[in-house]
Amino acid sequence: MSNFITDEDVEKALDYLRDSAAATAKAKAERIYVEEYRKSLKAILMKEHPEESGIVQEREAYADERYLAHLNAIRIAVEEEEKLKFLREGARAKIEAFQTLSANYRSMKL
Repeated sequence: MSNFITDEDVEKALDYLRDSAAATAKAKAERIYVEEYRKSLKAILMKEHPEESGIVQEREAYADERYLAHLNAIRIAVEEEEKLKFLREGARAKIEAFQTLSANYRSMKL
């Protein structure tokens, strides 16, 4: 069969899917954790201004360097998760294309 996706390519894609599962799960867990911790961090920072109104507490929390650094951590976690997700989707697409090409080739031989 003459196509651009070899058996070796499919094996590599399958290996990648297997080998990247743990890293992908860890990246998703990290993203969820940092997104949820953002709420806790905001509350912690707001508590540092007990004499202020809720609106001022919120403003101070959002302007705090620790909150801004945490937003950067969220950005990094989302980027890592999305990168792994797209790489896995690419591997799946390669396998699906190989399956389609193989089926087409088999039907042509009949």
